[in-house]
Amino acid sequence: MNGSTLDVILFVVLPYVAMALFFLVSIQRYSGRKFTYSSISSQLLENKHHFWGLVPFHYGIIIVLTGHVVAFLFPRELLAFNQVPVRLYILETSALTFGLLAAIGLGSMMLRRTVESKIRAVTTPVDWAVLILLMVQIVAGLGIALFYPWGSSWFATSMTPYLWSLVKLQPDITFVSGLSFWVKLHIVNAFLLIALFPFTRLVHILVVPNPYLWRKPQVVRWYKRGNAISTGTGLRKKGA
Repeated sequence: MNGSTLDVILFVVLPYVAMALFFLVSIQRYSGRKFTYSSISSQLLENKHHFWGLVPFHYGIIIVLTGHVVAFLFPRELLAFNQVPVRLYILETSALTFGLLAAIGLGSMMLRRTVESKIRAVTTPVDWAVLILLMVQIVAGLGIALFYPWGSSWFATSMTPYLWSLVKLQPDITFVSGLSFWVKLHIVNAFLLIALFPFTRLVHILVVPNPYLWRKPQVVRWYKRGNAISTGTGLRKKGA
């Protein structure tokens, strides 16, 4: 394992810390606070812009993430697929299109939480941290797609070996230490999102079956009654 001290911290230490937090905190939260495994929908408070943020973002981000997973699991097959220029162009254009879709959806979600007073009141600092990190991740990904093209191919030849070296507990940062600032930002930001994931509403992704894209957004009602907090699933005392 070679590289500067900063590279070691960002591409060796951070990934393992992030994954440890992801698994340990996710398990602890599910076992101790299963009710919080929800997106806690704010649809009841404001529904006008809800659809135009929720649906484009989810479809865009899921397709893009699927592409990353395919490149990680099947790098040789992906490189063989990309040997035909037309297929490479279609793949890259599709990835850029769905990335833009995710950015538009996320931008709409952030605008909604900014301009709608009811939504702004129930938005926590952690919510904003997640939204900002997601936007940085998407914008960095779009920048890479525009200025460092053919990302599907170099992902298979650089990122995949690096990620597998982490999985094998033999981290080799030589694959990523020479990459551009924007690519490094994309990698580091991804691990920051993974570390923050179990502390946020994003944990609802882990609950299966999860027909999130074809069901109506979940409505959770919060209101006070005396010294208790009532929800759509029952009544529980404060501090419980």
